[in-house]
Amino acid sequence: MKLTYEILPADQAVQCRELCNELMIYQKSKAVIKPELFNTMNFETRMLPSIESALHNHLVAVKDGDEMIGYVYTNVSPKTAYSNDFATFFDLNSVSGDQVGCLSQFYIKDGFRQYGIGSKLFEMSMEWLRQFNQVEDLFIYVSNGNKNALEFYQRKGFVVTHDILGGFITVLRNRKCR
Repeated sequence: MKLTYEILPADQAVQCRELCNELMIYQKSKAVIKPELFNTMNFETRMLPSIESALHNHLVAVKDGDEMIGYVYTNVSPKTAYSNDFATFFDLNSVSGDQVGCLSQFYIKDGFRQYGIGSKLFEMSMEWLRQFNQVEDLFIYVSNGNKNALEFYQRKGFVVTHDILGGFITVLRNRKCR
């Protein structure tokens, strides 16, 4: 493997379209609660709206040679962005500031997992989030059935706080380490 990590500007997010769509298929394959909700989730309905509503975006792609094999998308958004027609993701009053950090999407192609790529992408995201002094609360949302992701984030210090949408999504939270 010849891995390279590249920070992509938000206007080049389209480079992650195929992987984002693979992520939605993967999440649906793992889901035991309402897998049909993933039928309308894709790059255009998930990543693009998130990028547009965020105050700050951070997108890192990882390649093996010329092949894109994974990515992580992290953002800083107003906390009010997490209360919408789809769901209220956390108690807005429990967040000390007006902005939150979110590791929003994370995907590594099958066959490339278990080589430390996920840990490297995760650390790059957390390092980026640390620069925002006004952000204290960090969130990660894990789709139901994705036990490996849930355990990964817990090993990284995130704690399950609650489920939303009848268990469709598990909410994990951490206070930012400075």
